[in-house]
Amino acid sequence: MVPADLANSLAEIGRRMDSRAWVPGSAGNLSARIDAESIAITRSGVHKGRLSAADIIEVSYEGEPAIASQKPSAETLLHCQLYRLFPQIGAVLHGHSVAATVLSLETATDALPFQGYEVQKIFAGQTTHAAALSLPIVDNDQDIARLATTLAPRLPAAAMGYLIRGHGVYVWAPDMDMALARLEGLEFLLACALERRSR
Repeated sequence: MVPADLANSLAEIGRRMDSRAWVPGSAGNLSARIDAESIAITRSGVHKGRLSAADIIEVSYEGEPAIASQKPSAETLLHCQLYRLFPQIGAVLHGHSVAATVLSLETATDALPFQGYEVQKIFAGQTTHAAALSLPIVDNDQDIARLATTLAPRLPAAAMGYLIRGHGVYVWAPDMDMALARLEGLEFLLACALERRSR
């Protein structure tokens, strides 16, 4: 079972993401590590602005729900991949903001560069605004297992998270508070990049 405090925290983050228009409709998904065998993740098709603890379910690291009748997010395997690869990760957040979606479609390369922003220091290992960071972009794929395979070689260097083209961003951190802070930092950077392109 999902611990109540974990479920309530994820529901609260979902409402915050909804208030920022980062998870329109039932888009996006949120998760947190429960233990060495399972994670908590949002149910499929639930509006993130109206999440309750009952909408957070337990799945194995292979994406199988603890209760067979419960349906996890369609992208559960992308969350599971991160928890399996990086034991230090405690939470993963995925949103579909306008800035992320537009920039991914308007960028022909496989990454978005960032440099000179103070907010960059929110990401792991960053100590100065002067560093050059890169947000990986991968093409969208409805075959999630295949998408995970495409992502795998790029994950070790993905300090900022990653962006799925025409879709949205994934960020992660050791805990939910830091994951939310990194998502907010990344969305700020994406909004700045979109604003600069519009001039």
